[in-house]
Amino acid sequence: MTRVLVTGAAGAVGQVLLSELAAAGIATLATDIRKPDALPETIGFQTLDVSGQDAGRVVGDYRPDLIVHLASIVSPSRQMTRELAHAVDVTGTRNILDAALAHGVRRLVVTSSGAAYGYHADNPAKLTESDPVRGNPEFAYSDHKRQVEEMLAQARVDFPKLEQVVLRVGTVLGAGLENQITELFHRPRLIAVKGSESPFVFIWTGDLARILMRAATDGPVGIFNVCGDGAMTVTEIANALGKPVARLPAWLLKSALGIARPLGLSRYGPEQVRFLQYRPVLDNSALKTVFGYQPELGSRQTFELWRKAAGL
Repeated sequence: MTRVLVTGAAGAVGQVLLSELAAAGIATLATDIRKPDALPETIGFQTLDVSGQDAGRVVGDYRPDLIVHLASIVSPSRQMTRELAHAVDVTGTRNILDAALAHGVRRLVVTSSGAAYGYHADNPAKLTESDPVRGNPEFAYSDHKRQVEEMLAQARVDFPKLEQVVLRVGTVLGAGLENQITELFHRPRLIAVKGSESPFVFIWTGDLARILMRAATDGPVGIFNVCGDGAMTVTEIANALGKPVARLPAWLLKSALGIARPLGLSRYGPEQVRFLQYRPVLDNSALKTVFGYQPELGSRQTFELWRKAAGL
């Protein structure tokens, strides 16, 4: 019998995963800093701040065979510091990794991100798992995911008995889910860098939960890009939303953000231009052929599901 511990279980993906685990009858302990809104009756819950000192105790008490580590700062508040985000993203993963090694956990499943590849002009048109992770230091989330992946890569060398499944996830969308990306779609007009279509790849929460479920049961170990088939350009997204696109030269957008952020008119600075200009597009071939999962919804279908639920 497999015993599963889930960190970050109160998030949108975590709650869908808990439902899948409960339906399969898998013994599961959900952990987070707050209790999930909809906790299945058969699943236990324990408070766990991964950035603190409790990971070893919680893992030691429950003795899971497998840990699904979802805890991460995807959409930081305006008040959140870079140090706090690092404490959750990087130190938190270190704490979970150390606890897994100390207490004989068989497999560790970690949600990384396509952002770990970084936002670079020389990124290939489609990134595969063999491409290097070069998360940009100027983007906290991208930089932290790079650091996490480097940590996990070293652990695979030093502790080969601990199985790892690392999922480099595209933009997650689902009915009612909101994040920094969807914030862009709610604006009266979309912003684009002139000469760049900034394609997005999306993954449905239901598909991601089932991928995590497979990783937690009979799926193979390895690193896998996770997204639905296809991508959507800024133009296609704008057309679907019925909104115009403001296409600005990179230099003008950088200048405007350089002025707006110090004045408190924008939470983003000039570095944000790279985020719009050089979005990493993931190749999901290994997910389908090696991992053995075909996403039910493609990027466009996932976006449409979110758009209709958002009333846009």
